[in-house]
Amino acid sequence: QVQLVESGGGLVQTGGSLRLSCKVSGRSISSEKMAWFRRPPGKELELVATITWNSAETIYTESVAGRFMISRDNTENTLYLQMNMLKPEDTAVYYCNQHPVRTWNWGQGAQVTVSS
Repeated sequence: QVQLVESGGGLVQTGGSLRLSCKVSGRSISSEKMAWFRRPPGKELELVATITWNSAETIYTESVAGRFMISRDNTENTLYLQMNMLKPEDTAVYYCNQHPVRTWNWGQGAQVTVSS
């Protein structure tokens, strides 16, 4: 069974930075396209960024482009999200998963709170 464990969230001020990690166990991610998602308070889940299996292509939702960077370490079976210039509207629970999501269960997520 695949397990996803997100970490690195926290409370930061506007303009601050955080780095999220997603450790995957139970299956190698080396051939998987991966993604970060987020669920803002009271809103639906949204796609934040995707990365191909070999890191050749990354895609970002418009609201985070130029501020966030998705990366991966296939040898460590880990996905990362570097978040810079954080804004209050980035406040959300952040999740990782394969993309598109198929059979992997969701992790508990990482809470990111940006204060104004």
